[in-house]
Amino acid sequence: MIIDHIGIVVRSLEMGIQHWKDIFGYEQLTEPVVNIRQKVKVVFLKKENSTMIKLLEPIDETSPVFNMAKKGGGLHHLCFKCDDMDFTLTEMKEKGLRIITHPQPGEAFENEKIAFFYSKDGVNIELIDTDKRAKCIIDNK
Repeated sequence: MIIDHIGIVVRSLEMGIQHWKDIFGYEQLTEPVVNIRQKVKVVFLKKENSTMIKLLEPIDETSPVFNMAKKGGGLHHLCFKCDDMDFTLTEMKEKGLRIITHPQPGEAFENEKIAFFYSKDGVNIELIDTDKRAKCIIDNK
């Protein structure tokens, strides 16, 4: 597995995009995409020779990240890309990790499967097995 992206909760995608552009030199890779199941609006940012960033903004007060955004946001998850999600999830369960979201379509990944689990050190981990990104506005390389 390799790290695909880092998920950061923000109060506003617009302000988050500008912050990551001005401070760290990232550029917007995708248009915002609404993830109905996770109740967030997300956008991917990229920078040459660096890990992608996914900004998450809650869509309403029922979003699991609403309170985090209200407090200013911050690190939400690390996303790892694997070759086979089902195999990797079975392996993670055997190693004692807790699955918190079983595989489901992820709108930001053109409805390819995503899953979430907690690592033993309390880090929220997203798992994907695709390179697809919905609504790309620049080349994803």
